[in-house]
Amino acid sequence: MTSSPLPTLSLLETRVLGVLAEKQRTVPDSYPLTLNALLAGCNQKTSRNPILEVSDAEAQATLDSLKGRSLVSETSGGRTFRYAHNIDGVLRIPSQSIILLTVLMLRGPQTAGELRIACDRMHNFADISAVEGFLEEMAERAAGALVVKLARLPGARESRWAHLLSGGPAEDAATSATGPGTPLAAADFSLGEVAALKANVARLEGEVARLDALLARVCSELGIDAGGSR
Repeated sequence: MTSSPLPTLSLLETRVLGVLAEKQRTVPDSYPLTLNALLAGCNQKTSRNPILEVSDAEAQATLDSLKGRSLVSETSGGRTFRYAHNIDGVLRIPSQSIILLTVLMLRGPQTAGELRIACDRMHNFADISAVEGFLEEMAERAAGALVVKLARLPGARESRWAHLLSGGPAEDAATSATGPGTPLAAADFSLGEVAALKANVARLEGEVARLDALLARVCSELGIDAGGSR
């Protein structure tokens, strides 16, 4: 059977796919996920890089896109639709490789040692060599590489690995750290994602303005100089 071409996914698509694959193993009783559970996983502030704020509409549009690629399936349980991933069916790789891809999609580039620790809740790799073995298999996959080993950072003891589901990693991915909250270049986002980020910035600016006005009112009522209270 001929393998499917390697999909090229957006940041939101990798986040949704990664959350579905993660929750399948960490909260199996709640899987497949409802839209609300999926949103919570996409927007959680821990074990995610970058941290996102995905709306219902964005998540639903992303699910529809992934369903069109056969990477996600939808089932109806009563009034609620639930969603499951189909990474194994499309990419035809072992479950251990799916788990490694999941962490790379959710957390960004990682060393083999970091991946072993991050994967612990989903699979207990015997040692770092076992992790490297599955990574190398995915890097040399005949149907198209799924991961790539990045150039070692200055002063680093290990090289990091990155997934290729969104195409090649950004040029600076091999030379700069990618800790939680690290800003990404605009080129790393689709037009829809850039628009969503701009909307979030505008929302936050509005919230700051509202808080400034509230602070000024409280200071006025208390007879405090608002300028001197900061």
